[in-house]
Amino acid sequence: MNSISSLGFRSDLMLLALQGSDIEQRDGYLVVRTLTNPTFHWGNFLLLGDAPEPGSVRRWINAFRREFPGADHLALGVDGISGDAGQADELAAERLEAECSTVLSASAIRPPTTPNREAEFRMLDADTDADWDAALALQEANFPSRYDDGEFARRRLSGHRELQARGHGGWFGAFLGDRMLSGLGIFGDDSGLARYQNVDTHPDFRNRGLAGTLVHFAGQYAFEQLRARRLVIVADPDYTAITLYRALGFDGTETQVQLSRASE
Repeated sequence: MNSISSLGFRSDLMLLALQGSDIEQRDGYLVVRTLTNPTFHWGNFLLLGDAPEPGSVRRWINAFRREFPGADHLALGVDGISGDAGQADELAAERLEAECSTVLSASAIRPPTTPNREAEFRMLDADTDADWDAALALQEANFPSRYDDGEFARRRLSGHRELQARGHGGWFGAFLGDRMLSGLGIFGDDSGLARYQNVDTHPDFRNRGLAGTLVHFAGQYAFEQLRARRLVIVADPDYTAITLYRALGFDGTETQVQLSRASE
């Protein structure tokens, strides 16, 4: 996977491989399959070696359908760092949406200027269901439409819980009593990279320094316990969280491109 130029996709595939996803090389693309979570769009996708050339989008759609004949989604990743997604008019004609995210990384992390001192910041207990139920409730509070039946979120969080139990990282939370107000994961595979996952804060408790304190707390863990040399986090370039990450010492290094269609 070191041949993948995109740091975002390289760290994505690192985590998927740790969780048992199958990654197969084809001519010009990779096939990524997560049989344990078939509704996880970005666990079941094609990673193209380059942005689609003019006139090639239909060919890539057909390739996805061959590889995932029963899928009700369409997901094509584009390896690269520049944000090139291909021809906009051709993507639109095929009803493909291009999502461009900023990939940030840090080799050191600064504490937040206004840390939260009210909550308890800790790793979830891998053996305690209550902690993971609290993490699931937090994700559903932030994205209720995405987790209508909860199955996707439960399966993905279960995979992260297993990674924690195996010593590849952990899921962290900011708690007041038994309630989880902010949460995230960070995981690595001894390659020197550690990747953040799902930085969430409950809508009723934002702007209290919870996320920044938690990102810093988990980053220190990754440097000390996972022997990470580089932390990676992916963010919406138009969302306020990216300002928070930069304040903690993260720099934008590339743009990650994902082409998708919600349903076939």
